[in-house]
Parts: sequence; C-alpha cells; structure tokens
Amino acid sequence: MELSKRVQEMQFSPIRKFNPIAQKAKEDGKKVYHLNIGQPDVETPACFMEAIRSFDEKVIAYAESGGITVLQDAIIDYFKMYGMDYKRENIMITSGGSEALTMTFLSIINEGDEILMPEPFYTNYHTFATEAGGKLVPITTKAEEGYHYATKEKIEAVITPKTKAICCISPGNPTGNVLTLDEMKLIGEIAKEHDLYIIADEVYREFAYDGRKVTSFGMLDEIADRVIIVDSVSKRFSACGARVGCVVSKNADFMEGMMKIAQGRLCVPTVDQIGAAALYRLPASYYDEMREEYCGRRDAAYEELMKIPGVICQKPGGSFYITVKLPVDDMEDFLMFLLTEFEDNGETVMFAPAEGFYITPGLGKDELRIAYVLNQKDMRRGAELIRLGLEAYKNK
Repeated sequence: MELSKRVQEMQFSPIRKFNPIAQKAKEDGKKVYHLNIGQPDVETPACFMEAIRSFDEKVIAYAESGGITVLQDAIIDYFKMYGMDYKRENIMITSGGSEALTMTFLSIINEGDEILMPEPFYTNYHTFATEAGGKLVPITTKAEEGYHYATKEKIEAVITPKTKAICCISPGNPTGNVLTLDEMKLIGEIAKEHDLYIIADEVYREFAYDGRKVTSFGMLDEIADRVIIVDSVSKRFSACGARVGCVVSKNADFMEGMMKIAQGRLCVPTVDQIGAAALYRLPASYYDEMREEYCGRRDAAYEELMKIPGVICQKPGGSFYITVKLPVDDMEDFLMFLLTEFEDNGETVMFAPAEGFYITPGLGKDELRIAYVLNQKDMRRGAELIRLGLEAYKNK
C-alpha cells in the first residue's frame, strides 16, 4: 500500500523535528533554552479561565459552524479599535489560525494554482498549500535587506497566469518584518491589477515596535472584496493551546464557500470560544504592556546576537522572531552539535534552522530563527550560548 502523493510531498516541521534530540539532552542532565518555538512564557490572561468557569450551561452542545455570537461580537468590537467595521457574517471562527489557513486555501485554490509567498515564511504554509493542491511560489528576500519584499518589481516578477493569491504575514514569522500601510496599499494595487486574493496573516498584529503603528489590510476599503484576514488568540493572548482563530472577510462568496467546509467539520469547541471572547475584550492597556514586554525581550536577544563575529541581522520591527545569518555552512549540523556535544555550565540552547522556512533549494542553510518568548535574562543567556557554541563548533 502507498501513501498519497500529497502527503509524501509534505515536510516535517523544521521547528519540531529536533525535539527528540533536545529531550535526550535534558534527560542527560542539560538545561536547554528553547528558542525554537513560538510558545510564550507569559501567563494567559486570567479572564480566559474565569469566563470558562462561569459557563453554566447544563450541556456542552455543538456551537454554530461559523462560531458563537458572543465571540463574533467580541472580535467585531476588537477590530473597531482600529477603525475597521465588520458584521457577524464577515467572521468565521476556526480551530486556530492553522485551520483558518487550511480552510482558506481549500476555498480558493484549484489544482495547480500558485500562491505567492515571501520567503523565508512560516513553514506550515507548505502543508496548507499542498493539502489544497496549490503551489507556493517564492518572493525571495535577503537578510542583508532586512527581508523586505513589498516592491512592485519583486512581486510582479513572479506573477504568472496561474497566480491566485499573495500571502502576507505581517508582522512576520520568521523575520519580524512589518508592512507599513503604504506597502499594504501597494500590494493591494498589484492584487487588483492581477485579480489576486490577499491572504493577510495578522496574528502578530500588535507586536509592532519602535513607534510602528498597528496596520491591517482590513483598513483598506478599496480592496475589501479580495482581502482574507487570518487571526488567532494563540500569540496575542499567550493562549496557544486554546486553538481558537478566525477568518475575517467581506467577500460574501468566499465566506459562503468557507461555510461549506466549516459545516463539514461541525464546529470549534464551545467552551474555548467562551474563553476567547473574554480575551478579545481586554482593554487597550493590555496590548501596550505586552508590546513593551516583548520589545525588551527582542532588544536583549538582539544585543547578544550582535556580539557574534560575522553575524548578519537587522533588528526586526515586530512579531517575536529574529532570523539570523551566521558564518555556518550547515545550521542543522550546528544545532545537532549544540544538543549532543556542547554545554556551558550544564546548559545549551535550541533554535530552528531556517532552511525549512524557504522554498528555494539551498537557501537558509546558514540561517537560524529564534523566538524571543522567554524572559529577558533567559533570552540573553540563550543568545550567549549560541555565540559560545559557535566558538566551540568552529574549534572542534
């Protein structure tokens, strides 16, 4: 018997595939600083569990396939903070941002359609596109240029008659690149000219630093019919395990197609939606505190990383990731060294090799991604261990 060609074309997550090696290192007595995965150590706001504890229905029944109204209304009010106006029919609740993306691709992609994707990019997009029979086409960016891609020349150079959509993760994972509203307008103009959907992955929306304003493709009314916003409680509210996300769009035909898929999977867990509604109603001060905390973590990690000889890295403008280019031929081999051979005072570090974040073969072998999800002291130590480990790796 044989597996499907589709699943054979998929890759294992470069973020998670070294977990067994790290676990062995911990069993051997090493402390491992986990900078490989975007799992914040910030406490989930207490309102999430308080809302769940106050849920007093006698039966946990199926929710509506599009989501419960209390959550849809909370999301509508959340977007109003940024001047965006949506109705319930524009909001589809999903099991996390991942299901939102999977359902989106299934709704708009035919076999062989192409989706433009700035690389490096969040690795699971490869799986989402493959599930739908689509093909990711890279817009290649460079560390030396801060991974910027929002120019007419770069985007139009890869558009073909098969291009169906452009994906924009802003603030970006894994690069931290943040699109300005003017750059979003430019992408919107290109999308209109070539009749493309814009898949706007904005799950890190508030993670914008150094005076950058919160931006969203939803702020551009002139392209509302082609914008599909993906959102999630995972990162913004440090609630990754809640698995609640949403798709937001004013394209009625698209939302009707999404409902067919949503009804097929029945619904998102009712109780988690109750908790998520409370999260979306947190005051604006919550986002200010969160932004300040992660900006400090970014600065701590960046300062230590820049002490590495030969490092190439521009300070990221948002999200909680840094992609770094180092004088290393094979980052996976370096990571294996850190986990199996290296230690400093009984400690080592784990990151995500960046090759798996690229489509273009050979790119990313000398790059790594770290998630600055630990406190400032631990972020400094983790980055220091990368520097000390690299010194030992070069001298082995």
